Amino acid sequence: MRHLASLSLFLLAALLFACGKSENAPQPVTKGETIPVKVMRLTPGSFSSPISASGNFSTNDETLLSFKVGGIVSSILVQEGDAVKKGQILATLDLTEIQAGLNQAKLAYEKSLRDHERAGRLYRDSVATLEQFQNSKTALDIAEQQLRTTEFNLSYSQIRATQNGFVLRKFVNPGQLVTSGASVLQINGANQGNWMLKASVNDQNWGLIAIGDSATIFPSNSDSLPGKVIRKSQAADPVTGAYWVEISPNQSQGLKLASGMFGKVLIHPTEQTDGWEIPYEAVLDASGSEGYVFVADDKQQAKKVRITLGKISPNTVQVLAGLESHSTLIVSGSAYLTDGSTIQIKD
Repeated sequence: MRHLASLSLFLLAALLFACGKSENAPQPVTKGETIPVKVMRLTPGSFSSPISASGNFSTNDETLLSFKVGGIVSSILVQEGDAVKKGQILATLDLTEIQAGLNQAKLAYEKSLRDHERAGRLYRDSVATLEQFQNSKTALDIAEQQLRTTEFNLSYSQIRATQNGFVLRKFVNPGQLVTSGASVLQINGANQGNWMLKASVNDQNWGLIAIGDSATIFPSNSDSLPGKVIRKSQAADPVTGAYWVEISPNQSQGLKLASGMFGKVLIHPTEQTDGWEIPYEAVLDASGSEGYVFVADDKQQAKKVRITLGKISPNTVQVLAGLESHSTLIVSGSAYLTDGSTIQIKD
């Protein structure tokens, strides 16, 4: 009997504990129950949000320099990072072979000149025919053009700076054999202050950006700079699928920048986008550029609709499409709703 009484007391205590726990637990929302919500009036408008992007600085006039003819490199007169001036000699070829070719061209020209003069005298004495005289003139013209070509090649056996700037890269050293057109040096025009930031954007943002839009540039080593969009790509990068835009600082002189330096930019599009701005918490099941919200046009039932999202900020979300035929948005209580739920609007 003592054991039976103890068991009865234990079961009674367990029952009382279970009843107390069920009374304090939150009750799930049952189908057909009225759910309190807060709403806001949907008013379409126009807005423009800054576009954030990043990229690398360049002068957009980087130039690969090479020799017109191949040969043995005699000297490289600059190193990477050196400042150069326009017209400055940067590298030379060994002129032994080129000079020999020039001497041959001069001798060939002189011989052709003598042959032509002799043919002229013979033609005037009726010893040579007109055709022989004309052929000698043609041979002289060919020799003259060959001489000019050799002299031109000799002038391009030296590499000169095409602009004021800096040496970015050196690809060869003295003693190396290079072919015609092989890259020897790379320079840019940094001394002229032609800096720009080349940033990547997605296709949606690319469509919002226009040439001339203002921007704020943030170099990694200095304060922010005002700038503007000067150019945008017309094709996507085949590897990344992104598009690029070029932003030029309004004042480039005196900037401590280097080619390839990382930077960020905030672009301010002038083009306005039509849509709605709604509270962030009103959006459900957002994925990529799509999401869902609940509307309550009749103030009695919730209706779930799909929307197209634009820019997302900490407090608001831009909606580009999906709310055209709706006037009232549910902004609080959405987590408890299903499509067709009965609602009660709270103040």
